[in-house]
Amino acid sequence: MIRLLLLLALTFGLASSASADDIAATGRGVVRVVTIAVVDDQVVGFGHGSGFAVAPNRIVTNAHVVDLAERYPDNVVVGIVPTEGTKSYQGKVIAYDSQRDLALIEFTGARLPPSALYTGPMNEGDAVVSLGFPGNVDLATARSAADYIRPMTPVRSEGVLSGRRVLSDIEVLLHTASIARGNSGGPLLDRCGRVIGVNSAITRGEDGDSTFGFAIADTELAGFLRDSKQPYASIGTGCTSIEDRLRQDSDADARATADAASARRDAAAQDALAREGAVEKARTEAARTRENVMAIAGLLLVAGALVIGSAGLLESRGQRRQAIWAVSVGGVAVLVAIIVFVLRPSGEVEVPLSALPKSRLATPDAALGKLMCTLIPERSRITISSSEDVPIEWGAKGCMNGKTQYVGARNLGGGGRFDRVLVPDAEQTVSVLSFDPATRIYSNTRYLMSAAGMAAARTARGIVPNVCGMDDTALAKLTSQQAAIRAVLPPLPNEKLVYSCKSAR
Repeated sequence: MIRLLLLLALTFGLASSASADDIAATGRGVVRVVTIAVVDDQVVGFGHGSGFAVAPNRIVTNAHVVDLAERYPDNVVVGIVPTEGTKSYQGKVIAYDSQRDLALIEFTGARLPPSALYTGPMNEGDAVVSLGFPGNVDLATARSAADYIRPMTPVRSEGVLSGRRVLSDIEVLLHTASIARGNSGGPLLDRCGRVIGVNSAITRGEDGDSTFGFAIADTELAGFLRDSKQPYASIGTGCTSIEDRLRQDSDADARATADAASARRDAAAQDALAREGAVEKARTEAARTRENVMAIAGLLLVAGALVIGSAGLLESRGQRRQAIWAVSVGGVAVLVAIIVFVLRPSGEVEVPLSALPKSRLATPDAALGKLMCTLIPERSRITISSSEDVPIEWGAKGCMNGKTQYVGARNLGGGGRFDRVLVPDAEQTVSVLSFDPATRIYSNTRYLMSAAGMAAARTARGIVPNVCGMDDTALAKLTSQQAAIRAVLPPLPNEKLVYSCKSAR
């Protein structure tokens, strides 16, 4: 009967959702792992634990959770029950390490948001959070076997890190977050939702003793994933609240904008000086040319007068023919002198724009070409994303990478920044992307959404062509769409990645 219910749940199920905070964001990838062993149509073993996604279709859990599947692979059904969605899925164990008490399960039919490992330092007393499906809660709330295979949000418990220990040559984390049977394989998180360990065991509370939890340490988990050739996301930056980061980044943005405005004023002043110098130089050249022309006219006039005067001397000597030539040549010289004087340059000049020095100022709508953007850690908050450099190509009038139109925030009273809200079909994340051509600051503000939240965002998105060079009507429609998406986003994002961009050349 239980096996039948499990197989039915692999096809049908109920939806659930999680709130949009850091722990709930990680909870989207937490699953219940169910194992049922059947021999000769008889159920000989039933177990369940927890797990979490390290890839869209791969789950980490404890080895002892799937021990039945390892020992009886032909007789054990492994069920993966997500926290959201409408189905459960069948998986298979693809890596198993009994020493580290870790296993890797692969399944098909859905994509889960992967969790990231935190590889930075953790101190004793730091807050930790456990996510999973404790069996004592199941016993208190489950009405039937179907409740074990129905998608639901994981149970959250909080505590502190009590230290690192070594058990059977394996590094473990000792903590005070409440866990029970069924939490095995679930993640132990820092307060930003990054995985620091895999819950695996609890101490016995005898004679009033407090209970403590043990989690396989991040170092062992990372080693297991490397040995399994499973890529995973890792973050080494410390945990800062999103409120503090947004406030600090707003101040940094204001400083960057002020610095850009100051640089723009300096460039404008240098442009003005350069243009004034170019005009003064042109005027000096024009005055010199005028003086030279007047000098030439004077020389021609004197030369013509001398030649005409020589005609009288030639006439007195009886050289009439030569005298006529002298008068003609002298007259022409005098006439040319008069014409040159009359047509002399005025000394005033208008310098064409093409002859002026090129401006140091770039207009907000100008293309910047290919840029390489490098993360600014002190302005960023990362929980799952990569910190690698991001190449972009900024075209004219807000065209990103030759295909995505950004909306100029200055049209909405926001200065020279351009924005675009992206809602993907295959990922549970909404990204608000911004680029300021003046400061060359590129940012990605990410909302790690629940399934219900993504459905609302996709409805608000509708259909808008992803092209550049939109006309005014299409641009107005895009602006309205962006506002509609923003209206359904949570009050605060989970991540903000801020980059400084420089020319890729």
